[in-house]
Amino acid sequence: MSVMVKENPISEKDMVAQAETALADISRVRDGVGRVIFGQEAVVERTLVALLAGGHALLVGVPGLAKTKLVETLGVVLGLDSRRIQFTPDLMPSDILGSEVMEQDEAGKRSFRFISGPIFAQLLMADEINRASPRTQSALLQAMQEYHVTIAGVRHDLPAPFHVLATQNPLEQEGTYPLPEAQLDRFLMQVDILYPEIEAERRILLETTGIEDAKAQNVLQPVRLKEIQTLIRRMPVPESVVDAILKLVRSARPGQGNTETDKHVAWGPGPRASQALTLCARARALYDGRLAPSVDDIRALAEPVLQHRMALTFAARAEGTTVRDVVAKLAKGI
Repeated sequence: MSVMVKENPISEKDMVAQAETALADISRVRDGVGRVIFGQEAVVERTLVALLAGGHALLVGVPGLAKTKLVETLGVVLGLDSRRIQFTPDLMPSDILGSEVMEQDEAGKRSFRFISGPIFAQLLMADEINRASPRTQSALLQAMQEYHVTIAGVRHDLPAPFHVLATQNPLEQEGTYPLPEAQLDRFLMQVDILYPEIEAERRILLETTGIEDAKAQNVLQPVRLKEIQTLIRRMPVPESVVDAILKLVRSARPGQGNTETDKHVAWGPGPRASQALTLCARARALYDGRLAPSVDDIRALAEPVLQHRMALTFAARAEGTTVRDVVAKLAKGI
């Protein structure tokens, strides 16, 4: 999540005018993505909401569901400088962040020069992030939270905007490592990608096996994306929505008086989850053409925002209970 932007308040009239312009831009982005990605409306919506909110997203699904293609398409449509890292077991942190090399000039004087890694991009695609070791995965921690990296004691700022869209294979597959809890918490959302409906798969079959595939077109610039992100942070949040966020997040923590949670949850979401829900609810409202979020936005976002920030007890897992089941019950209670 990006640093809180504090600016002078604007009038309701200006807010409406800016929102209408932003909505038109978002509509063009949605159409641009829809020309390439078929039948994954919910996935596209959640991923775009994460980007509009200024955060990072973790895309989870089996191979072949267009996770990589979605990220590449978003990079083109949004006009972001994009880099891709294929995570493998032998990948090292320096392969992501960069490293210092020693150079010698004509006079024989030696000095170190920093060579930046692929993380210095506006949109970083971390492909199959859980194929790499936890040590390498953790190389992203500082960058995702503080938007800079420290190499040999020297701070190097990342471009703005900066977003990480990581793809992950289900943990049941061989050769995968669970992401550290601290890193999972840096992702604004976990977006689960399921198999497409039959009509969407029919369209995929017919439109991607010809001579030419549909190509993504750029419709937005990074500066404009930053402006929309700032507008979203200015949007008002009704008191009822704030109460719903606090009730939901706190009810997902053991020891807060919820019997079901105490029975099934080993540890729950922290305050970063409340921040994520607030930002994502604003972004989802604007995505739908509304100037303020509602409690329905919180219910719709509960699963993608909370599921990767919670862990079940051994007894709950043995009973076949899933985090989704727990979150769904909690969301109904707000």
